Amino acid sequence: MKQESSCINRREFLKLASVGAAVMTTSVLPLPALAAAKGNEVGSGPVSMSEIQLAAKRLKGNIRRTPVVAAGQLSKYTGVDLYLKLESMQYTGSFKERGALNKMSVMTKTERARGVIAASTGNHAQGVAYHATRLGIPSTIVMPRGTPNMKVSHTRDLGATVVIHGDSFDDALAFALNKASTEGLTFIHPFEDPLIICGQGTVGLEIMQDLPDLDVLVVPVGGGGIISGCATAAKAIKPSLKIYGVEAKNYSAMRQRLHGQPAVTGGETLAEGIAVHNVGDRTFSIIKKLVDDVLTVKEESIEKAISLLFEDRKIVSEGAGAVGVAACIEHGELFKGKKVAAAITGGNIDSRMFATLLDRNLARQGKLVNLRVVSPGQGDIYPKISELLAKNNASVVNLSYDQVFHAASAKSPSYTLVLETQDMSHAEQLVKDFCANGFQAELIK
Repeated sequence: MKQESSCINRREFLKLASVGAAVMTTSVLPLPALAAAKGNEVGSGPVSMSEIQLAAKRLKGNIRRTPVVAAGQLSKYTGVDLYLKLESMQYTGSFKERGALNKMSVMTKTERARGVIAASTGNHAQGVAYHATRLGIPSTIVMPRGTPNMKVSHTRDLGATVVIHGDSFDDALAFALNKASTEGLTFIHPFEDPLIICGQGTVGLEIMQDLPDLDVLVVPVGGGGIISGCATAAKAIKPSLKIYGVEAKNYSAMRQRLHGQPAVTGGETLAEGIAVHNVGDRTFSIIKKLVDDVLTVKEESIEKAISLLFEDRKIVSEGAGAVGVAACIEHGELFKGKKVAAAITGGNIDSRMFATLLDRNLARQGKLVNLRVVSPGQGDIYPKISELLAKNNASVVNLSYDQVFHAASAKSPSYTLVLETQDMSHAEQLVKDFCANGFQAELIK
């Protein structure tokens, strides 16, 4: 009954969703010894606990103070006492609102009248657009060609003027910086601005207020803005706290730079929100000082984390938002016996990709299988197939009929069925029953 309920909820959700993805092990290379936090200040720049507290006052009542929730079955699955900070519940579905609002809140009337500009392909764009519109500030977002239409339309719907320029994010960024200079617009950087970092740091401040006995904080790393702010706030409150950054394996620019290596990045990733080629100097210096390690996670772990978050907690997370949970899956030995908080930084995943990931996870668990059966002879044998499926309590998702490619003969057609089953042992028993009744049957990958 529990399985049926989960399946119904998943299907009902997918009908309504409009948002917009086997455990593997990666060896973890230790970082060089990093300096311990000393006091609240970081370097000589204005990124400090006091500035994060000021940011929290500016944001209060203007953004959602998102909840921290226990991870439930995910804790049992990972062996970690895991808690989730749900930034996916912000109005635009991402933590990016915090930094953008903090930056715009201190702009002068003249600066506001001129307007703001940003380069982005997703969450930063929507955070800037939403709060600029709320504050009556004209906003322009530059997006490269190829940005998904959904993201373009969402940004426009939030009140921004969208300019499509260039074939890459770097092209869009260069255009936005030039436009800011020539037109007197305020450029809203996605991570390297101290006001942005301090705004994002309020995530860490809230986590520590809700979980003062926390042992470990796990935060996604792209350009490094949110982890820089979170580390500044969290270690000011609890210097003994362990903080880990997490990057997608194909885009580990921060980890490579911390090791003194050139950043080599590229390839596909579900965590496109943190798929950066370079990291900021300011964020790098903060991370080097305050973050204990930066881990990488494989695509399989990200995929599994997205699926488990929804199946176990009904939480929708994009790939970048789920890498903290992916780290607990892939590097769980680091966190055994610890109280761990993972920031779920965003929930803007394409609904079709989300549906695919959920089905792929069911297939990994043996709850969604591909069964091929070949008829034992002539006549209408579908009633017998239906009888065997009903007897074994297996539900048909899809069925195809073939007399050419996989049939034993023109008179012995092949049926390929996609079935919902309880688990792999259930599916294997189904194969045995078909064979016992004269069919040729096999599970196909």
